[in-house]
Amino acid sequence: MSPETLIELAKEAMTHAYVPYSGYKVGAALLCADGTVYQGCNIENAAYGPTVCAERTAFFKAVYDGHRDFTAIAVCGGKDGVITGFFPPCGVCRQVMREFCTDDFRIYMVGVGDSYQERTLPQLLPDSFDPKKHMKG
Repeated sequence: MSPETLIELAKEAMTHAYVPYSGYKVGAALLCADGTVYQGCNIENAAYGPTVCAERTAFFKAVYDGHRDFTAIAVCGGKDGVITGFFPPCGVCRQVMREFCTDDFRIYMVGVGDSYQERTLPQLLPDSFDPKKHMKG
């Protein structure tokens, strides 16, 4: 699947966000190794702590369905659903990606118009706690 197609699915996912407090909508589209795509949006909560990011929503849906091999994710966000710049995943989402993804996992951060930036997971989370390396016994 092309980055552009995944990005369009992330933009569509952004329209489902529940953001009554910040108004900041985020969408994600996660590509599994078998070609399946899981979309996610952010879901806010008045207590803030229970708020869930779009990336984790997509990952948790995929894991629930038995997927464990992922190749890429597209992420976009903006106030009132208007993309005004690149949107990198938060630290918690980066660590969730590390839990399930290899170093060649691609993150497409969507910008204005047709622009996007591509990064690998190690570029966004250098020197991470990698369970595949640290949990060997």
